[in-house]
Amino acid sequence: MNNYRGIIIGIIVLVGLFSIPFWYNTGQQNERPEISLDTPEIQALEVKECIEDTEYMRANHMKLLAEWRTSVVRDGARIYAASDGQEYVKCVQETCLYCHSNRERFCDACHSFAGIEPNCWDCHDSL
Repeated sequence: MNNYRGIIIGIIVLVGLFSIPFWYNTGQQNERPEISLDTPEIQALEVKECIEDTEYMRANHMKLLAEWRTSVVRDGARIYAASDGQEYVKCVQETCLYCHSNRERFCDACHSFAGIEPNCWDCHDSL
């Protein structure tokens, strides 16, 4: 019953085994994907702006698209009023992919980096 030494060694081994993934990845950084905004549609724009500012879109595009999906499917509300007052059609293909037509180098690059598989293409035809 007084096998404290074995218990301590066992705990140290378990802590060591559970911490291997943290030690293994220490100091390693994955390079962020190269995002290409070089599409003919974007280059043709006089003012190169998205429907919201860049920081908002980077942080919240997934929430915005989920809100669009819910409001279009459940309420039939197809128009989005942006913070600057402009109105846009709530449609990934007509609004987002019109400018960001290089889906492989824009959407897919970040989603692959983050290990996320968006469910947009479950309903929408991929381009």
